[in-house]
Amino acid sequence: MLKKESFSFVIAVGFMLFALFFGAGNLIFPVMLGQLSGDNAWAANAGFVVTGVGLPLLGVLAFGFSGKSDLQSLASRAHPLFGLIFTTVLYLAIGPLFAIPRTGSVSYEIGVKPFLGEDAGFLPLLIFTILFFGITCYFSMNSSKIVDIVGKILTPLLLIFIGILIVTAIINPIGNFSAPTENYMEHSFFKGFQEGYLTMDALASFVFGIIVINAIKEKGITDKKRVMITCFKAGLIAAGLLAIIYSALTYIGAGSVEKLGYLENGGVVLAGVSNYYFGPYGRVLLGLIVIAACLTTSIGLITASATYFHKLFPQISYNGLTIYLSIFSMIFANIGLMKLISISVPVLVAIYPLAICLMFLTFIHTLFKGKPEVYLGSFLLTFIVSFFDGLNAAGIKIQEINELFTAILPLQTVGLGWIIPAVVGGILGYLFSMMSKKKTAF
Repeated sequence: MLKKESFSFVIAVGFMLFALFFGAGNLIFPVMLGQLSGDNAWAANAGFVVTGVGLPLLGVLAFGFSGKSDLQSLASRAHPLFGLIFTTVLYLAIGPLFAIPRTGSVSYEIGVKPFLGEDAGFLPLLIFTILFFGITCYFSMNSSKIVDIVGKILTPLLLIFIGILIVTAIINPIGNFSAPTENYMEHSFFKGFQEGYLTMDALASFVFGIIVINAIKEKGITDKKRVMITCFKAGLIAAGLLAIIYSALTYIGAGSVEKLGYLENGGVVLAGVSNYYFGPYGRVLLGLIVIAACLTTSIGLITASATYFHKLFPQISYNGLTIYLSIFSMIFANIGLMKLISISVPVLVAIYPLAICLMFLTFIHTLFKGKPEVYLGSFLLTFIVSFFDGLNAAGIKIQEINELFTAILPLQTVGLGWIIPAVVGGILGYLFSMMSKKKTAF
């Protein structure tokens, strides 16, 4: 008889998955999206939810559906070298280079810095990040307790903090929606779609999927169908919470312009909204929200990254890698939040489409009989487009290439020009595999 998961376990895993995904960026980006999109907030929010909620859920399910034990083996369906490079780049992006340091720097910028003077200097940030990543390191070394630590303790507290702010804002709206800014006057859905990249959650879904699948299997649920069902239930809980919170934060941001004006980033908007409703207590509330959100995400990312790099370099222990990653992330967190974000955007624009392709190809793997040529063809043409999109995001614009892509690729002007090449590349790869098979037969 197959072992069935308990309702409380599904809830705990769902809360854990939500908390792993929900970092400070997930608080900051939707509220800023609301400010900038104004009257078009709901269309922009819909696009944001697709990449910030739908794709992460799809990524977790794709990982469970594949039956693979890790991302590298999944990506290696194209080629072992591609699997190694793609997985390493992804782990570095959502790990020690961008996402993990961002959890520490954002926690400080919003949770601590508002309580300090203007001339605080670098020392408070250094002390805070040492404490923050010290706590992260401790919990990451006790990864077997992550469901209990994150799913049953930190997440309910986080939801309470967020819920207080959201309910207050809905009952007593801060103001009416304003006119959208220039970038959101047209194609606001697609603009929101691209803004969802900044959460990095679709990339992280492959990584967090490992934690979820392992947590399910540790409960004795090993049948693939039951694993998928449990994963889907937990994923729906996480996705539902994320969608509700993103929509509420977008609503808060859109209504804040009337009283607060246009502000420089989502952190400042949240600080202003919290201060508007709760005065000095609002700063404390916001600080608790951000630090709790960042800590849960940091624990998940350190755990996942240390596990991967331990497999890559088995001579280094898991605990040793956890310490190294925590120290490295602490150092990077001290270079500044805005620098981290500006460096990460071009990389995300370049690799996000590859991750999305991998998700969809995983679900139709049996349809094309898992031919590596299909993966390679789709990835190659996708990356040709996304690579130049990444250069554009970095401010390196090659006019001739941009004009060519705009002329021949549908959706290029809204940042989705890679979709048709992805499909065409997969079809060409399949045809190439069939032709090679016929030549071999002769």
